[in-house]
Amino acid sequence: MQYLSTDLSPRERYKILTSFVLPRPSAWVTTTSEAGIVNAAPFSFFNVLGEDPPLCVFAINLRPDGRVKDTLVNIRRAGEFVVHITDEPLAQAMHETGGDFPPDISEPDHLGLRLAPSSMIAVPRLADAPFAMECKTWQLIDVNGDRVLMLGEGLAFHIRDELWDTEKMRVAMELFHPVGRMFADRYCRTNDRMDFPPAKGMG
Repeated sequence: MQYLSTDLSPRERYKILTSFVLPRPSAWVTTTSEAGIVNAAPFSFFNVLGEDPPLCVFAINLRPDGRVKDTLVNIRRAGEFVVHITDEPLAQAMHETGGDFPPDISEPDHLGLRLAPSSMIAVPRLADAPFAMECKTWQLIDVNGDRVLMLGEGLAFHIRDELWDTEKMRVAMELFHPVGRMFADRYCRTNDRMDFPPAKGMG
């Protein structure tokens, strides 16, 4: 079976991409409104791009009725945000923050999520997340007027203490259980893992 991208509607392309590019990490992003309301929202078109500088990217699309999401409004105003990685205990809460909350409602407050101050920016972070990266805007790329690629530069990293070996600079995988985004409202666990020996070249 083959499709040409130009023969498909945007919705059909979305269905194909999200059905096969699996699992995807999710960026759980906190921002702050001009009134001081802390917003939290998940984005599954997300990844990190490198380490020098440490960059991440996630896509913010318009809501189905054309409204701009609070996350984008807040980042455009303040130029800063926090990206979190979610694990199994927080997965349900992350999913629920994807609902259409009014701008004057704080998702963390509504769901009883603990906040902690960031060290380099004014936006607070989710205190119980296994990993959080304080970011400033590196670049905004408009895509077709209905989606923005948000590139952020990491300024500080917060890691749950028991997950990190500071001497080896290595994560304790037996304690770290991130979730992956599948398609629709489905997610996956990452407990079943494979290890391979180092790859050998032909020379």
